Amino acid sequence: MRWALVKVALAVTTMVVLAFAVPLGMVTRELARDRAFGNAERQAAAIGPTLSVTTDRAALDRAVASTQAGADGRMAVHIPAPPGRTGAGALKIGTGRAAEADLATVRRVPRASVAEVAGGFVLLQPTALGTGQIAVVEVFVPEGELTDGPATAWLVLAGVGIALVVGSVAVADRLGVRMVLPARRLARAAHDLGEGRLGARVPEEGPAELRSAAVAFNAMADQVVRLLANERELAADLSHRLRTPLTVLRLNAASLGEGPAADQTRAAVEQLEREVDTIIRTAREAKPQTTAAGPGAGCDVSEVVRDRMAFWSALAEDEGRAVRTAGVGRPVRVPVARPELAAALDALLGNVFRHTPEGTAFAVDVHDGDDAVIVLVSDAGPGIADPEAALTRGNSGARDGSTGLGLDIVRRVAESTGGDVRIGRSALGGTEVRVRLDLDARRTAPSALRTHRVRRRRGASA
Repeated sequence: MRWALVKVALAVTTMVVLAFAVPLGMVTRELARDRAFGNAERQAAAIGPTLSVTTDRAALDRAVASTQAGADGRMAVHIPAPPGRTGAGALKIGTGRAAEADLATVRRVPRASVAEVAGGFVLLQPTALGTGQIAVVEVFVPEGELTDGPATAWLVLAGVGIALVVGSVAVADRLGVRMVLPARRLARAAHDLGEGRLGARVPEEGPAELRSAAVAFNAMADQVVRLLANERELAADLSHRLRTPLTVLRLNAASLGEGPAADQTRAAVEQLEREVDTIIRTAREAKPQTTAAGPGAGCDVSEVVRDRMAFWSALAEDEGRAVRTAGVGRPVRVPVARPELAAALDALLGNVFRHTPEGTAFAVDVHDGDDAVIVLVSDAGPGIADPEAALTRGNSGARDGSTGLGLDIVRRVAESTGGDVRIGRSALGGTEVRVRLDLDARRTAPSALRTHRVRRRRGASA
């Protein structure tokens, strides 16, 4: 909007300046021309009294030299020969530049005229002599006298025009700033609200339209906060209602006696009860204004890897795949929720089973660093031809109808901590997916979110 106003002001001011400057420049040029030839006419008229009295060469030399044009060598007097002496006795006093044809025309039609010569123009002024013949006074007008004044006028007009254009652009820019700043604050607040910072609000400032938009945005944000609070309360209430049937189910499971089926039933009931408790705590303690993980938040990578590998090992055994894990012998905490990390690992391991032949070996390694934890999932399959395209959501690079959302899930989990995902060639000969999870999520997460937004605008991610 700001640049649009500047462009409009620039276009309008430029048209106005041209509409006035061009006619003024043309008028100035005509005035300079009229002034130069008017001065030449006065110089020529100064010789008229002398020619009407005498045609003596000495007297005419003094008369020509007394004028400014004559002193500058720009005047000449052409006196025809006396009657009966054709060509003999004709006089030319001063420096002449006019052609004989032009002089003959002026003598034949005694009327002042202007002829073009090298370096400028000449004014030919006819003057009647006492003998009835016509003498011609020639005054040379250099080209510079016709252009010096207009050139200065054009420079002045150009300077004034540029000043007007610059001034109008500056005023339009200041007006645009007054309109753009409230719009940018509104856009920034909308981004913050979209990223989960529900406390984002917009100052009700600026033009009337933007103030109205700010009021509407603030009202919408307040409504979103209320709706999310109601949703959390509803989830907590619904989960709490499950406690009664869970208690009955737990008592009935306890009375089943001993045996594998009874133990599995009791374990399932206990897991279901833990999940319900987790839902209740999450719904009650959720902080909508907080986006990064707080102190103590996250999960143990080693535990999640062991749990998911135990799940996938049965299928790996059925398909004859060799499985190896490393670096999961001690706890390694990362600022990622356990369900999100488990979903990311399931996506990577699912890709191994989906895109490699049966019997292909794979491995999961966990490397604990000072500022980051790296999870490597590698296989001995055919590899990925275009790793960059595989990281683009909706483009897995496979020909089996895969949507490519699995790697996008992994990438979003990594970037939520400020880390990243890279695809390369593994030591097993196939694909290696390197997932970097930064440990200081509160420091790095905002920059990762900004990177994610830039990639979304460029079309590199979903």
